[in-house]
Amino acid sequence: MNLKNKKILVTGADGFIGSHLTERLFSAGAKVRALSCYNSFNSWGWLDSLDGGIIKNIEIVSGDIKDPNFTRSIVKGVDIVFHLAALIAIPYSYVAPDSYVQTNITGTLNVVSAAKEFGIEKLVHTSTSEVYGTALYVPIDENHPLQPQSPYSASKIGADMIALSFYKSFNTPVAVIRPFNTFGPRQSMRAVIPTIIVQALSGKKEIKLGALSPKRDFNFVKNTVEGFIKIAESDNSTGEIINIGSAEEHSISETVELIKKITGASFEISCEAERLRAKNSEVERLLACTKKAERLLNWKPPYSFEDGLKETVEWFKNNLKYYKADIYNL
Repeated sequence: MNLKNKKILVTGADGFIGSHLTERLFSAGAKVRALSCYNSFNSWGWLDSLDGGIIKNIEIVSGDIKDPNFTRSIVKGVDIVFHLAALIAIPYSYVAPDSYVQTNITGTLNVVSAAKEFGIEKLVHTSTSEVYGTALYVPIDENHPLQPQSPYSASKIGADMIALSFYKSFNTPVAVIRPFNTFGPRQSMRAVIPTIIVQALSGKKEIKLGALSPKRDFNFVKNTVEGFIKIAESDNSTGEIINIGSAEEHSISETVELIKKITGASFEISCEAERLRAKNSEVERLLACTKKAERLLNWKPPYSFEDGLKETVEWFKNNLKYYKADIYNL
């Protein structure tokens, strides 16, 4: 499927990955409808930072996928839906789990119901590697057992199953993308890489973090976005769950040292109790098996971890004003 001139809805377009995907779709010649979560501040999130030429030539709508009638109105008339809208902060899911069920599960039901009703050509639903929990074996393929080790991961498992049930029950053309730990420009400080970078660039001599031992499959955001594009374009992806990751793992402590090298900053690490997950909730190891993506999509990550980090650090240098180094983000 060629995305040029296709009418495409991106839910969660105002967020980290969504804003990058919106840019990429615009550059591919798609006609983009970008959903920003409604707020009274007239803010479109990270969409506000995009080039003015993009903003003028896409349709931005504000609303909430928890409302089924609103969701129907934005899905109507589009060819393809990229569904990214979700609550994603793991620590906050311990505080407000009900809101994760409402947005991630009920919101997804609203999106796929509308997709079924209006007969769209493709719906790419966004999962997360967190659904796998701590690896029982590595690399983690798409058949790995699902382990809900946080309310967030439980809600995403539910959302994935809702989306896939519409493919199996109604032949709705759903594909599930399962990104591993995406990082890059515009990411929130709820994630570990921006937390390290922002504190380092702010001149902190003691950087506050949680656990340093967990290993993650960090994948640069431009790699992840290309995964979204490949899945939408491919007929082979319909009805499938597809991992998108780097197929490499790095511990948090290793990542700290690499960021220290790139930034040239000098600091010590302080592990704070409030930043630690509950013992049975921490995911100790994530490492993607990407053979399915290679086989079905001919996808491989074009950016290395270190190159992605360098580009990310450079962006943060120029955008520190958007971040608060002294506040712990739930």
